[in-house]
Amino acid sequence: MEGVSVRKIKKICVFCGANSGKDVAFVNAAFHLGEVLGKRKIDLVYGGGKLGLMGCVSTAVAQHERQVLGIIPSAFTINNLVGETCGKEIKVATMQERLVMMMELSDAFIALPGGFGTLEELFQMISWAQLSIHNKPIGVLNINGFFNGLLSFVDHAVKQEFITPRARKILISATTADELVDKLQAFRFESDPALSKLKWSPSSSQKEKLDLTLRL
Repeated sequence: MEGVSVRKIKKICVFCGANSGKDVAFVNAAFHLGEVLGKRKIDLVYGGGKLGLMGCVSTAVAQHERQVLGIIPSAFTINNLVGETCGKEIKVATMQERLVMMMELSDAFIALPGGFGTLEELFQMISWAQLSIHNKPIGVLNINGFFNGLLSFVDHAVKQEFITPRARKILISATTADELVDKLQAFRFESDPALSKLKWSPSSSQKEKLDLTLRL
C-alpha cells in the first residue's frame, strides 16, 4: 500500500452470526479472519459467547495471544445461553448499550455472514458514521458472494437517490481478510458538510447515556 496513508487500527469489532451457516467456507473464513487479526497484532471486540462464527473468530484471535473482549447483554448469560466468552467479558443491560460500547472501544468494524442481528449492527454503524457520530471504517467480508445481494441493494438505493455517493463510500467490501483489513487501514472518512455540523452529546458507560436511536 505504498503511497497510501495508513490509519492505526488496534482493535476491530467483528459482527457475525451465532450460527455457523450452511457453507463450511463461512467457518473457515471466520477462523482465518481471527488468524489475520492475531498476526497483525489487532485485538478483537465482539458480542461474546462461543456460538457459531462468533466462537470461531474469537477462538482464533485468542490462540494468537491477542486480547478478546466480549460485550454481552446480561439476558444472554442466563442459563449459559451463548456459552463462555473467549477472553474478557463485559455485561451490559441492553442491546443498545452493547452497540454504543462496541463503537467506543473499537477502531474499525467488520461484518461476517450472519442474520438480522448482524445486519442491524452493520447498518447501525453505517448510519452513525453518516451522521458523523464516529468516523471509523466499516467493511463486510464477502465470503462466497454472501453479501452480493446486500451490496447490490445498497447500489440500487444510490441510483434511486436515497443514499448519496458520499455515504455509499462508508461501506467497504472485500473477499479476503487481508484485503479487507488493508482497505480499512487505508479508509479516509468523508463527512457530509451538513451532517458534520450536528452536535452529539458525549457518551459514557458510567455517566449519561447517549441516545443514538436515530435511523435514516
